[in-house]
Amino acid sequence: MATRLLLISDTHVPQRARRLPDQVWQAVDEADLVLHAGDWVHLSLFEELSERARDLRGVYGNNDGDALRRVLPEVMHETIEGIRFSMVHETGDAPSRHTRMDAAFPDTDVLVFGHSHIPWDTVSPAGMRLLNPGSPTDRRRQPAHTYLTALASEGQLHDVTLVAVTPD
Repeated sequence: MATRLLLISDTHVPQRARRLPDQVWQAVDEADLVLHAGDWVHLSLFEELSERARDLRGVYGNNDGDALRRVLPEVMHETIEGIRFSMVHETGDAPSRHTRMDAAFPDTDVLVFGHSHIPWDTVSPAGMRLLNPGSPTDRRRQPAHTYLTALASEGQLHDVTLVAVTPD
């Protein structure tokens, strides 16, 4: 069996956008599991995603207040289709990220993170895959708003795709 994943982060609703783009909601509908790496900003988005997604996992980010921190962990660890996933919002500066994350998450195959709004897909020296989906609502200095999709199956992560969000 395979699990279709949607990875999002830094949605910043309603600060940076009033709502998620329709394209993202369509991706939510198509996913078996949505992973949100923090900076939701308001509990209402968490509630809306919880109602609509087949399955949802998330962590809180630095812009998330007490209401979100009461319902979400800072760090998530979960095995999905035999793949050991971890998720956290912040990983610090890029130059030493791989070494620090290898030390912080030694039993992780895939680390999902956010904060920078910069899409990221690399492999650490220890073999851990690091994925940042960017932001579907606040691109900052990036050429496009983005999210990631992937397929988890039989202990392997396949078809990791960075998707640019087209304006509604």
